[in-house]
Amino acid sequence: MGESSTKRGLSVGQKQHVAGWFFLTPATILITIMSFYPMIQAFITSLKTGSSANLVWTKPIFHNYTRMFSDGLFIRSIGNTFLYLIVEVPIMLVLAILLAQILNNKDLKFRGFFRTCVFLPCATSLVSYSLIFKSLFATDGLINHILVKIGILESNYNFLGTSSSAKVVIILALIWRWTGYNMVFYLAGLQNIEYSVYEAAKIDGANGWKTFWHITVPLLKPTIIMTFIMSINGTLQLFDESVNLTKGGPANTTITMSHYIYNNSFGQGVANFGYASAMSFFVFVLVAVLAAINLKVGDSRD
Repeated sequence: MGESSTKRGLSVGQKQHVAGWFFLTPATILITIMSFYPMIQAFITSLKTGSSANLVWTKPIFHNYTRMFSDGLFIRSIGNTFLYLIVEVPIMLVLAILLAQILNNKDLKFRGFFRTCVFLPCATSLVSYSLIFKSLFATDGLINHILVKIGILESNYNFLGTSSSAKVVIILALIWRWTGYNMVFYLAGLQNIEYSVYEAAKIDGANGWKTFWHITVPLLKPTIIMTFIMSINGTLQLFDESVNLTKGGPANTTITMSHYIYNNSFGQGVANFGYASAMSFFVFVLVAVLAAINLKVGDSRD
């Protein structure tokens, strides 16, 4: 009797609070078990060394962290990853915004068809599309055949066997795969902008560029920040393209951080989980810091 009267005595705000925790608790438990607990375990493992069956604490305790910054190959993998990020992410996001703007035009015929064509690469699995690009840019592949046929190249060129061209192929593959994915977010954002805003701008004499730069971009700012953070996160963890397209070659000149971490964990005989965990934790902190910077820069509140 006392319990039921207590429940009846809850205010609306208290009931909403209890209901909120009721719905949040399962997700919170799962996130803690599946995400936060592994993070803690990864940090603990990063302070150890030895084989997977016989891990012991490093001496000094942060040896794995100091070791990674004297590891030339890891430094190279950082440089490669940031090169992909700096070149690919801006090009991809600009293309995604422009395509979204074009495909949001209500007067465009076959809009659904064109949207599907742009988004279709996202439906391709990461391994499959990497193998497709590897086949296209092979020494005897379609790209070489076309370039030789039209006279741009005199003979077949080893795109994937040359460091600079292999990096270009990886960047092209990333742009092809992820532009449509980001376009969908911008398209959703554009459809939430009232068309009357554009009509008012047109009446005031604003041309297409001014309308895009002073109306579309500011109103899409939250979406742009979100896609920028997601793109940074994904690029810093780039793995499939490095493994399947170039295998990190030639001579590890295209290897990424995640690829190098994988090699230390599973790809080089004895599993060095302690050192791999230290590098993984470094990538995690890097992603978190860059995301925080983006959120701070993009926060327009006073």
